[in-house]
Amino acid sequence: MEARSAITINATPEAVYERWRDFEALPTFMYHLESVTVVDERRSHWVAKGPADTRFEWDAEITDDVRGERLAWRSVENAMIENAGTVTFAAAPGGRGTEVHVALTYSPPGGALGSAVAKLFGEEPGQQVSDDLRRFKQLMETGELARSDASPLGIITKEQLNQRHAQPLSDEEVVDLTAQEVNA
Repeated sequence: MEARSAITINATPEAVYERWRDFEALPTFMYHLESVTVVDERRSHWVAKGPADTRFEWDAEITDDVRGERLAWRSVENAMIENAGTVTFAAAPGGRGTEVHVALTYSPPGGALGSAVAKLFGEEPGQQVSDDLRRFKQLMETGELARSDASPLGIITKEQLNQRHAQPLSDEEVVDLTAQEVNA
């Protein structure tokens, strides 16, 4: 299976590459990742969250690393999820930042059935990559990630089912906000 996505970020290719290359910080914007532990310059250990509260672990190795331009990896033998991918960083036309392109290939656990279940739960890797890139852009451009009740973890179907309908503030909340404004 394949997943591809791209986004333009208002930062230099070098700055975008450096932030992405900090693997242990990836879970800050890749919400499906629980942790990444760097083993050495080329190898790392990954722990990801899957559908229905499952966890997957694997080791990966860097296969290509060109500072400010490209980063490629693949899982090593006996990985729970075989995967490989490339992230490229290229100057956007007109000096408008950096185009980030992600290409990922993977073998989902459970084959086609596992892939269908993941899609049902909104955790299909293609959607995750797009969500991750949007959060990465926000982090690079603003220095923080904004979250709301509507999508604190990105677009995950099971979370969408638990959302509250929009509603006006209660009288207590209005009084509390007014008091905060007066004290500010």
